[in-house]
Amino acid sequence: MAVAKASQNFIPIKEIRNGVVVLKDGGLRAVIMVSSVNLSLKAYEEQRATLLGFQTFLNTLDFPAQIVIQSRRLDIKPYLTLLESRLREQTEALLKIQTREYINFIRSFTDSVNIMTKKFFVVVPYSTPPGGGAGALGDLVKIFAPKKAGKTAEEIGFEEKESQLGERVAIVQGGLGRMGLRSARLGTEELIELYYRTFNPGEVTGTIRIE
Repeated sequence: MAVAKASQNFIPIKEIRNGVVVLKDGGLRAVIMVSSVNLSLKAYEEQRATLLGFQTFLNTLDFPAQIVIQSRRLDIKPYLTLLESRLREQTEALLKIQTREYINFIRSFTDSVNIMTKKFFVVVPYSTPPGGGAGALGDLVKIFAPKKAGKTAEEIGFEEKESQLGERVAIVQGGLGRMGLRSARLGTEELIELYYRTFNPGEVTGTIRIE
């Protein structure tokens, strides 16, 4: 009789710390959230310039990177709740009528149409090269290198790989910036939320951010 395995066995993530996803095979991942560009609203020359910029960006990378698009149905309830609270506070009769009509329109529209929100991410990887990166010489360096006070070899190794990953993230963000795209690296809490949403797609939806 086959023994059922826990779902965690199929997830390649060991832990998330310092804004870094640590995989079970020792590899590291950083995730960058990126703004989007609507090419259909640009003139032909602007579209061409954007595509050429993207081509140049890809050609500057000497390591793999993954582009991820996450689509979620938009949760309109917080927005409707805000509108209803403002409706109760409204003293002008005409504005109360207009606000109520607007709420009814938004509610009926979202009931008939699935409004999707999209988020764009670039996943930047780093894995230790085979043999530790420099063969026998690299092994000798690890053996005779002075140990940092209070830190284990595993912690030192993680910091070294984290530094290399950070350099790659800087390269990616620099290339995105030259294309006119805004980007931000996700921290630990943001990564946990992102992966929870990814592995539990039926439990969460996108929301309208109220500023």
